[in-house]
Amino acid sequence: MQAVPGTPDPKPGTPPAPGRPGPGGAATRLLLATDLSEASASATDQAFELAGRLGASLLVVSIIDPGSLLLPGGRFRVRIDQVRERREQLAQVLVERGREEGIEVSFLVWTGDPGDMIVEAAQSERADMVLVGSHGRGAVGRFFLGSVSEHVVRHAPCPVLVVRPLETPALS
Repeated sequence: MQAVPGTPDPKPGTPPAPGRPGPGGAATRLLLATDLSEASASATDQAFELAGRLGASLLVVSIIDPGSLLLPGGRFRVRIDQVRERREQLAQVLVERGREEGIEVSFLVWTGDPGDMIVEAAQSERADMVLVGSHGRGAVGRFFLGSVSEHVVRHAPCPVLVVRPLETPALS
């Protein structure tokens, strides 16, 4: 490992401090796109592990899709402000986890089309990598529902890591 001028040499095996400049001189910034549900836990764990190994900061981005909150007839089944408040509470738990693990964590909760908003967040926040979960719906699910992760892979301005959920072993 080559030392950055003006900084002390780290001890071998010691991860760099959060936000420490990487090889290009800029701090590494990971963006975790998540709905903060149990289904996205694998992506969240992977993001924390990678951020810890790289000494990167972690930006948690959660997008509220208003279309997913609509009932037939156009009425909302739950108010967007209620969803936003719940997402902010859940994101704050991740900020606390980051403090415990020595990882700088911040979060954004936006409203809009999830695929487009994740790409926009990656651009505007200058993410070095996006981590996004996959619900594993397969080809039929993508055909009917579309795929946020596929959209992000195709349009993000940086590398994208798609994390599949861990499979639970079958009980005998």
